[in-house]
Amino acid sequence: MPFYVIKGTFHVLGYSPDGDSIRFKANNKKNWTKLFGPPVDLNARQHAQLRLEAIDTLETHYRNTHQPVELATRALDFLLHQLHITCVQWDVLRTRITEANDGADGYIICRNVETNRRPVAFVFAGLPPKPDGSKVFFDKDWMRQSLNYQLIEAGLAYPTYYKGLFPDLRCELTEAVTQARQADREIWAKDRTNTGFEIDGLESISEQHVVFPKLFRRLAEYLETGGTVEGFNEFLENRAEGVFIISATHFTHFDNIVEIEGNRVKMTMLPEDLVFEG
Repeated sequence: MPFYVIKGTFHVLGYSPDGDSIRFKANNKKNWTKLFGPPVDLNARQHAQLRLEAIDTLETHYRNTHQPVELATRALDFLLHQLHITCVQWDVLRTRITEANDGADGYIICRNVETNRRPVAFVFAGLPPKPDGSKVFFDKDWMRQSLNYQLIEAGLAYPTYYKGLFPDLRCELTEAVTQARQADREIWAKDRTNTGFEIDGLESISEQHVVFPKLFRRLAEYLETGGTVEGFNEFLENRAEGVFIISATHFTHFDNIVEIEGNRVKMTMLPEDLVFEG
């Protein structure tokens, strides 16, 4: 399953992007048909919602909640700055961008579309070194130029790997994660994913603790009806979310790497040591 270059423009006006998701319009919409998976979901403006490959930034809006806003916003600001989207203005509730220097030129490297019909992409500003729509060999040197890698390198995104990401690309991202963590860059100065954090309600993870976004999303789903974390492991177990532990070469489920003691939660494996089923 090869990678393809797709040229186009990035768009935020009228939308609510975050650090790992943005709208993109292909210059030639026929290029979408080259990708593996379901048809790309295009809106009336022919804009596709991208999902940035291999990364997860803090949530700015998820099920009527969010993660600590300052770091979540910083990831989005970084993405927009690197894509040369400027003069951004939000509505009063910060739910939609009302003004922006929109339609910045760029390109994506992509090969598949996920089940929600979003292209899973590496994102780049500027012009590609290969023709639009061409099949390309995508290596780690090229990947280092992507905004995906730069967000990891800056300490503004967690690694979140899924099946299908080539091992050499994954290893290069993991090396950047290790360096960012050792330097305490951005999220890593406050991360509590593996050290543990106390849960006293949804506000604990929306306002206080910086944690792996996938863990946050599962907690947000579970806690939105109120109550304690007592039954959280059972909630995860019922989801049966498959995950491969790289260091142990062992397949298991997400609930087996989440530990709960009283109202304290932590993951027992580092995010970069995991490959999720999808």
